[in-house]
Amino acid sequence: MPRQLIKDRTVVDDRWTLRREVGDADLPAVEPLIVPLATWKAHREALRARGDIGVWLAPSDDPAELAGDVATLPLIAVDFPQFTDGRGYSIGRLLRERYGFSGELRAIGDIQHDQLYYLAQCGFNAFAIREDRNAEDALAGLAAFSDGYQATHSRTPWFRRRAGAAVAR
Repeated sequence: MPRQLIKDRTVVDDRWTLRREVGDADLPAVEPLIVPLATWKAHREALRARGDIGVWLAPSDDPAELAGDVATLPLIAVDFPQFTDGRGYSIGRLLRERYGFSGELRAIGDIQHDQLYYLAQCGFNAFAIREDRNAEDALAGLAAFSDGYQATHSRTPWFRRRAGAAVAR
């Protein structure tokens, strides 16, 4: 059975193969393929020619290294090696807001139900849920809150919107 993930608020089969090892350009013909940043940097031109390559970033990777490639990459995966490692949230925001990445931004690693709403607030639109968890059950995490307190999608934070509504009454 193919691995499932949440993409654009729907559970779908994952058609991408994640390759965690840093290796040479002699990558398997499996299509499409997600490679580590180091592999991408070492073989950028050959991999770009394939057109079906995504890049995954470790928490210690600098997303600025992909700034020149965001327009051509179909997918960037950000690794969350532990539930408590929040560096990927910042990487996601930087990719979307500073570098203008508009493709699939996927959270991989120790991704759980409780994180989905917050990851979506940072620009992630795909989530590879841990293999010991059910993607259908985790999908409910995207609807855990009706609105955000922080100014993420709306530039006016909730406490200011609420105060404005009270004044208008």
